[in-house]
Amino acid sequence: MKTGGVLAAFLMAATIALVVVGTLWPVPSALAYAGGEHLLQSSSTPEGAVTSLGEAIRARAWDKAYSSLANKAQFTESQFELDLTGYYPSLLTYATVDHFDVRPIHSTDSEADFQIKLYWSTVVGLSSISRDLHVTKAGGQWQVEWPIEKQPVVPPQVIPVNYLRWDVIYRGAGEDWGTQDVEAPHVRIVDMHPVQRADGVMILGELLNEDVVPAYVSVTATLLGKNQAAIATEGSADKISHLLLPKQVTPFLIQFPDRTLSGVTGIRMTPFSNLISASADPVIEIDNQHLNPAPDASLNGQLINQSGQIVNVAHVLGTFYDKSGQLVWVADRYVNTALLPQTPVPFDIRIPEDLARSVNSERTIVATYSEGGAL
Repeated sequence: MKTGGVLAAFLMAATIALVVVGTLWPVPSALAYAGGEHLLQSSSTPEGAVTSLGEAIRARAWDKAYSSLANKAQFTESQFELDLTGYYPSLLTYATVDHFDVRPIHSTDSEADFQIKLYWSTVVGLSSISRDLHVTKAGGQWQVEWPIEKQPVVPPQVIPVNYLRWDVIYRGAGEDWGTQDVEAPHVRIVDMHPVQRADGVMILGELLNEDVVPAYVSVTATLLGKNQAAIATEGSADKISHLLLPKQVTPFLIQFPDRTLSGVTGIRMTPFSNLISASADPVIEIDNQHLNPAPDASLNGQLINQSGQIVNVAHVLGTFYDKSGQLVWVADRYVNTALLPQTPVPFDIRIPEDLARSVNSERTIVATYSEGGAL
């Protein structure tokens, strides 16, 4: 009992000592996340002001970030937060900033320009947005002017609805429609092409819904070694449009990190499909597409939501071919903002520089998600 009392007293004294040390000499990052006054960096330099703003945004300390802005009188704190996270539910609504980069552009004794690139951690990986910031000096301190983007206003209008829709009705527990429900839609892999990249083996391909009903699809690939033994199995994950209407084609990309083709003697491909309720709405028009050559090769354009409903997440998939029609690459990009009716939203898909010179044509499709729906 005496030993236990001594141990308890020692632990209590150690705890009090740690609390005192933490109060007198707090860790800077802890101050930042607790809403500390300076958030890691002093605003006595222009880069420090931009870095402090980035740390406040990363910590979701919206009041601290907003109060530090030089032009906060032009908009409210709520508008500032929604400008970053979205006025409507979108990819960034439930995301957090993983990290950010600050790049100086120009500076004088009284003003400076920077670019800040915020990398958001989303359910589909990192997604980035960039803003060009103007920083001004006042009274020995630097403040950032935030370039708020005005939310487009969709005018009241009537949009006629005229699209195909498929509903699936399954037999109930007390009903006897035979021994089986409706069979899965017929799907087929129409192209498959393995390539070796620096970060592993990539399986590129295209999948066709041959049926007259919509299908929820996915693809898995298994690398085979000697004696047809399985080396590894991976799925297409999000590098595919999972919902295919009748006769539609989707690209897919399956990644095998840290694998090489040298030890692969074969590849077993397995497509999967399930019958699903679906409609041909919303219709997303792809406008002003343009292939930009290397260096900085990319495919960019605009998405226009032709329907009357808000599309919360848009997933753009690009399939790239050479002059002979051979599949060269599959790339994708999620759009950060929601698609409002009749409102153009830009997209940009990067193409690896070493493959860009082989690209002669492309095909682009868009998978969409709206609240209550599915990709």
